[in-house]
Amino acid sequence: MSDIQRETMDYDVVIVGAGPSGLSAAIRLKQLNADLEVVVLEKGSEVGAHILSGAVLDPSALNALIPDWQAKGAPLNTEVKEDNFYVFGEAGQIRLPNAIMPPLMNNHGNYIVSMGNVCRWLAEQAEELGVEIFPGMACSELLFHDDGAVKGVVAGEFGKTADGSPSEAYEPGMELNGKYVFLSEGVRGSLSKQVTAKYNLDAQCDVPKFGLGMKEIWEVKPENHNQGEVTHSMGWPMGFKQSGGSFMYHLENNQVYVGFIIDLNYKNPHLFPYMEFQRFKHHPRIAKVLEGGKRVAYGARAVTKGGFQSMPQAAFPGGAMLGCSVGLVNLPRIKGNHNAMYSGMAAAEAAFAAISAGRSGDVLESYDAALRSGPVGKDLKTVRNVAPLAARFGPLGGLALGGFDMWFQSIFKFSLFGTVKHGKTDAQSTGKAADYAPIDYPKPDGKLSFDRLTNVSFAMTNHEESQPSHLHLTNPDVPILVNLPDYAEPAQRYCPAGVYEVVQEEGKEARFVVNFQNCVHCKTCDIKDPSQNITWVTPQGGDGPNYPNM
Repeated sequence: MSDIQRETMDYDVVIVGAGPSGLSAAIRLKQLNADLEVVVLEKGSEVGAHILSGAVLDPSALNALIPDWQAKGAPLNTEVKEDNFYVFGEAGQIRLPNAIMPPLMNNHGNYIVSMGNVCRWLAEQAEELGVEIFPGMACSELLFHDDGAVKGVVAGEFGKTADGSPSEAYEPGMELNGKYVFLSEGVRGSLSKQVTAKYNLDAQCDVPKFGLGMKEIWEVKPENHNQGEVTHSMGWPMGFKQSGGSFMYHLENNQVYVGFIIDLNYKNPHLFPYMEFQRFKHHPRIAKVLEGGKRVAYGARAVTKGGFQSMPQAAFPGGAMLGCSVGLVNLPRIKGNHNAMYSGMAAAEAAFAAISAGRSGDVLESYDAALRSGPVGKDLKTVRNVAPLAARFGPLGGLALGGFDMWFQSIFKFSLFGTVKHGKTDAQSTGKAADYAPIDYPKPDGKLSFDRLTNVSFAMTNHEESQPSHLHLTNPDVPILVNLPDYAEPAQRYCPAGVYEVVQEEGKEARFVVNFQNCVHCKTCDIKDPSQNITWVTPQGGDGPNYPNM
């Protein structure tokens, strides 16, 4: 299909992804120079469609970007008023006093928000400044100059058949070229993976690390609601060998966000992350809040947790990676949106300076330096040892040593541990099935806990079934010939949307089935598959989850 003719549009900066980093970059560019031509391309059907509501937002970056955000009606309506951290047992809990928590863990001054609504509001601010935003425009391909620098992207390609050939309704999409291209795709973005490999951007950093975050939005009884309460926990049901934890946030309108994060470095391939989440909701403290309420949305997303030492070089010839494409989540705080916004602003400032000097297509080295020495680097450097210490010494040991390290750095500004290495990738951490016992999970009761496919319907995900699968198997024989005998094919369990199944019928050979229509774009398969045989690529624009505007 090399002879395809596409319409071409040229901009100063092309931004892939309308999340907090991409939108912040767009706004900052127009603040610096209203005449810059800036476009934002969003694969979701609308801005925020792929962002399941529910986060605690540190407003520091928003204060820097739009100081009068309150007057402009930003949807930050619930300030944190109560901050709890528990260690759960099966029937009870121990509350850790706030006084012993490192200062950076304090949520005073933060807000419980719907990030989907925050991004919709940021998009409005960007459009008022003259930014062009095109939703439903998935970016399927990078374009390059003759010298190898990124030139632009192909966006809006529709109408391919299941085998990849063009149908009668084929639309070739457009070429959108920029002096610089920003990739703000979120975790494990397909274009970000390409530039990382092409330019060897991860040559000087530690391996990336991830968790799987699953989340539900509930409407609960007024008597069970405590607006402004933030609760985090560790321990049950995961125990103290596998790291992970939970959150429950009470926002306005009797709504509660409840979620569970499991670190993807787990060894037992029989572990079923989704069922751990469902079991967690039966803890007495959680069940008391949810009983009598109703779940209104469900979703899942991989979370970066490698931290400072896992950050690749963020700038490349012709562009830059922003936000979770670089891995900017502060793991112990479970916060990354403020760092994503800071990264967008820093990239915008570097691109503005370069364009003003008549440059284009080069490496924005000032951006990479600002990312590491500015507020993002300072935020992440302090917590850089929490994840590797937990992996090495278990959740309790990691809590104690990581807490000590954060306290020590807050006082003395350096770490006695230096920088601890992560070691293996999450895929390499997966053990052989024969070495671990299967786990018996209780059946969901349909009131507090739900079967996976029923819950996926609350993600309102949709993919045109006639298009090519966006989940590529490098070798279609590996799932049955390698992963099934060696690892009991963990894709059946680690996927929170039931995309993968092994079908075993009497008298027939086992088959590996990919139900890509169920996919909620969490990217877990791309990360955790022990054979690294699955690659997630973007489907056609508008496909995927359609999370509610709440």
